[in-house]
Amino acid sequence: MENGEIRILLVDDEQDILEFLSYNLIREGFQVIRSQNGKEAIQLAHEHKPHLILLDVMMPGMDGIEACEELRKVPALAGTLIVFLTARGEDFSQIAGLEAGADDYLTKPIKPKVLISRIKAMLRRQHAFMQPVTDSSTEPVQEDSNALFIDREKYLVIKDGVQFDLPRKEFELLNLLWSKPDRVYTRDEIFQLVWGEDIVVGERTIDVHIRKLREKIGEEHIQTIKGVGYKYVR
Repeated sequence: MENGEIRILLVDDEQDILEFLSYNLIREGFQVIRSQNGKEAIQLAHEHKPHLILLDVMMPGMDGIEACEELRKVPALAGTLIVFLTARGEDFSQIAGLEAGADDYLTKPIKPKVLISRIKAMLRRQHAFMQPVTDSSTEPVQEDSNALFIDREKYLVIKDGVQFDLPRKEFELLNLLWSKPDRVYTRDEIFQLVWGEDIVVGERTIDVHIRKLREKIGEEHIQTIKGVGYKYVR
């Protein structure tokens, strides 16, 4: 996908930051939509279906965490990347952002070139993930013995007849583990395959996503291998 086809929604209550970010993103060829508050951002996201939302945390009225939670309830935005860009760098703030469904958490100030590089890296991984599987040896996705069904083209997860609308990273992580039951994935492998080598995320990121998946599909399905990583158990 070319930059000119990619829509990015910027959400920040400070006009000068919006201007600065818009200038740099438009110069790279991205389409940019702007908003100064969470409620308007949700409305604009419904209208424009952005590929990526760059979201501030501290805003009057509805803050970024609340806005992210609401955005993650919209099925049509399941494939949209949500990235926090904020001056708050505390661990608890980052964890709150990830638990709300964000794909990444960046702190201000950040150099434009670094920001653009991070955005392009995330978009590349999203595009690669959405490509259909062309390997003829790959078997069609089927239900397992515990009635967990995954359709990665539709971002659809059904467990015992109950449909789950998972944030994109939770979905990718579950799909990775579920694709090879009983195969142990190390933390490094998970970081590389789900987040990518060129994206830096905090050490707690995987733990937060694993915990949220367990809450939704059952703790018995994702087993921790101490000192190594995780595996999916049928």
